[in-house]
Amino acid sequence: MRRGRSTLLKSAITALLAALPSFAQSKDGAASTMDHLHHSQYAEFVKVPETARSRMNPLVNDPDAPVAGRKLFEQHCAECHGHTAEGSSKAPSLRAEEVQQATPGTLFWILTNGVVRRGMSVWSKLPEPQRWQIVTFVKSLTPSEPPVVHNHIQ
Repeated sequence: MRRGRSTLLKSAITALLAALPSFAQSKDGAASTMDHLHHSQYAEFVKVPETARSRMNPLVNDPDAPVAGRKLFEQHCAECHGHTAEGSSKAPSLRAEEVQQATPGTLFWILTNGVVRRGMSVWSKLPEPQRWQIVTFVKSLTPSEPPVVHNHIQ
């Protein structure tokens, strides 16, 4: 029964995320499209298993982890996510609210398993402590402002 509820919850969350763009309507549809693209970039988060989502970062209190994570980010992630992690045409922003509010375990799982169909590499060969350092760095980033969606009510 518990497994069925978990599947049902994941389906409901996925449906909710898919429906979000329809709430952001604009005269020409551009804002709605932008909103849809923004949300679809983070849709993989709902697919992360609960056991992975609830994992705690063992380096959360290590003052050296964000610095080490930044160096690893520059080596492995900046090419796609940008040097300031604001995203690029290749990959989404890691400063976005969805990323900053995600659990460390969620980010670790995404980093470990990648999102291959969207072009994100699998980083499971990177030693686990280094993956946690990257997660620690990403969680240390200042969140960016959410994308502006203009609603035209007439």
